[in-house]
Amino acid sequence: MNTMIKHVFLVLIITQFSFAQVVEVNEPDYIKTITFKGNTPESQLPVIKLGDFITMEFDDLNGDEADYYYRIKHYNYDWTESVLMKVEYLDGFDDQRIRTYDNSFNTYQLYSHYDLTIPNEFTKGLKKSGNYMVFIYNDYDEIVFSRKFMIHENGANVGIDIKRSRDVNTIETKQTVDIIIDPINFRLNNPKETIKTLIVQNNNLTTSIGGIKPQYILGDQLTYKYTKETAFDGGNEFHFFENKDLRVANYGIQRIELNDLYENILWTNLPRFNLPYTYNPDINGNFLVTVLDREDPDTEADYAFIHFSLKMDELKPNESIHVYGNFNNYHITENTKMVYNYENRIYQKPLLLKQGFYNYKYVIVNNDTKEINHNKIDGNFWQTENSYKVLVYYRDLGARYDRLIGFGENSSTRITN
Repeated sequence: MNTMIKHVFLVLIITQFSFAQVVEVNEPDYIKTITFKGNTPESQLPVIKLGDFITMEFDDLNGDEADYYYRIKHYNYDWTESVLMKVEYLDGFDDQRIRTYDNSFNTYQLYSHYDLTIPNEFTKGLKKSGNYMVFIYNDYDEIVFSRKFMIHENGANVGIDIKRSRDVNTIETKQTVDIIIDPINFRLNNPKETIKTLIVQNNNLTTSIGGIKPQYILGDQLTYKYTKETAFDGGNEFHFFENKDLRVANYGIQRIELNDLYENILWTNLPRFNLPYTYNPDINGNFLVTVLDREDPDTEADYAFIHFSLKMDELKPNESIHVYGNFNNYHITENTKMVYNYENRIYQKPLLLKQGFYNYKYVIVNNDTKEINHNKIDGNFWQTENSYKVLVYYRDLGARYDRLIGFGENSSTRITN
């Protein structure tokens, strides 16, 4: 009984404070390139306006035109399932087969490309703001994978300002997010209890900061100007490569081989924690599928094995290095784990990826605790250009779910002291 109580208490703590512990179902090896499109520039973790459309796409490398089905669930701020009945947040029906798909054309790697757009003829729309997750099922009613997205109302203006850390101990390594929230045409009741904010850096929920209460309240305006509570590690600019033309070595690619599929061998990366910061424009961990001299990247872009390598000494036995980025939804799996080459003293990992422009980084994982050290390899610098999203949730007294009433975003391009 005591063990059970401890377990429940631990789960409650994790759910309240750590968004990284809310588990999405990882896709199997034959499912690739899961992306979102719509009125959002993000291929992962999209935040769209209530009433706008959204499209989720993915490839099935089996290429056999398998049947897939989708279901949608609504969640609270902390990613516990909301008490709303489906009819309250969904207009129409889900649990439908995805009917829009096409096969790859003129590619070495055969695949079927699927599109799920909402609204559609069965799912007319989503009626409530908040957190959502879409689940993809197969013919056996088994979950193949799931992905999160958010829908916001225009209920508040959210101002974001990125500052250099105010803490002298972290002034060289951290960035602080200042927030001002102005509700539009309605009054916030007891905002210290009814308002919840979530700050996300580079679309990575693993490092997000939540549960911060407003520091100052002036009328209905809420101000957050903390020294430590809203501070993020600056990190470093992402590594990147581009292979929109598989026959030519492009950015980040050392050489190309053609076996059953194309093999792109990237230049070996070096740790940067002990080097001066150098600005290198990136897309903050994101990726974009693109192909040269083809009309439709969705079905005409090919797949290639991308060979990542990192020059450094072997880590402790309980530590591992993983390739990390938005292209795999910041998931840590056995598939992202690098293998040490003792002869060349480098970590290596081949990953099968669709043609395009990719950002990536290397992280160290403690295999015992599963803790991720995001910046030990490439360092922390206050000058790093990062993107930030702030999501503002509101549950009025007596309400049954968390509304996402405001959304703002900014980058640290013009970071100030």
